[in-house]
Amino acid sequence: MTFPNVSRALMALSLALTLAACAQPGSTVKSTSSQHTASASSYRFGLWGDMPYKKAGDAPKLPAVLASLNASDIAFSMFVGDIKDGSSVCTDATFTDARAMFNSLKKPLIYVPGDNEWTDCHRTNNGSMNPLERLDYLRKTLYATTGSLGQTRLTLQHQGQVGQPYVENTRFSYGPVVFAGLNMPGSNNNHIATAKQCTSKSKRTQADCDAAEAEFRARDAANLRWLSETFDQARANAARGVVLVVQGEPGFDVPETEDVDERQSPAVSGYRTFMTAVEEQTRRFDGQVLFVHGDMHVFKVDKPLPRPLEPLLNFTRLGTFGSPSLHWVRVTVDPASANLFQIEPVIVTQPR
Repeated sequence: MTFPNVSRALMALSLALTLAACAQPGSTVKSTSSQHTASASSYRFGLWGDMPYKKAGDAPKLPAVLASLNASDIAFSMFVGDIKDGSSVCTDATFTDARAMFNSLKKPLIYVPGDNEWTDCHRTNNGSMNPLERLDYLRKTLYATTGSLGQTRLTLQHQGQVGQPYVENTRFSYGPVVFAGLNMPGSNNNHIATAKQCTSKSKRTQADCDAAEAEFRARDAANLRWLSETFDQARANAARGVVLVVQGEPGFDVPETEDVDERQSPAVSGYRTFMTAVEEQTRRFDGQVLFVHGDMHVFKVDKPLPRPLEPLLNFTRLGTFGSPSLHWVRVTVDPASANLFQIEPVIVTQPR
């Protein structure tokens, strides 16, 4: 994705995004957090992901992104997954390099897994590796403690114990907002809906696909529990907002026609149960819900749930930048505004 006439476009975009993230007025916040006491003061956080991709030649551009994040006034950032591209081998070094990248940040970094670092590792061009073994290694490497990554740390709630299943599902409160990261990656959330999804670009056996499907079903159930508990916590704390961060684009941008609802396609069926629950929880929540995902590599803000012409006005989707567009997104949380989430793209200028 390219950005001609960036400065002029961003002036128009800034106003559009404020309107796109428009919220319903909320009640006075009384929630507290072990990390940050709720107050009338605003703060900012960053969102980025789907980088660096070796195939796209991202390595020389990455230092400018990290420098931009370090020079900013954000309280923390969240990475939306994909620490590598989808056609390179899923080596151990991929994870240790990512950990070093995250720990170079001055502020806390909360990592959410993507498909390229585990779900897709069965592909021949990824080394025909076992995705479940890679997920296990990911958990042990990037969730080795209960805190965030980065040079300063946030203490996080985890759904699982360190090194164990679902440790990657995290939650924390900051000001009037409850944040949750969930392992819901691209490639249909690791759901094997068709025979083609089992064998495409892969040497997997049927037993391998059966194991993948069992993993999907167990994790999907765990994600539903984590989602429900997140909204329960938000309501108990009278939170003004909930931020949900996943990697996979769950079908918002699948085209719909008058005759066929393509969102029912098997290609996105692995997200259906979770997104139905997101819609139900959003309808029951008095505050604002910001749903963040990567995977598209295109910056986008809209209100697509349940559908664009009949939107839930307290639900906003934010798709982040990704390779080869190495930029990030800054979100301001302003408790004094009806627009609780104010969204701004940060365009990183590369040194010449």
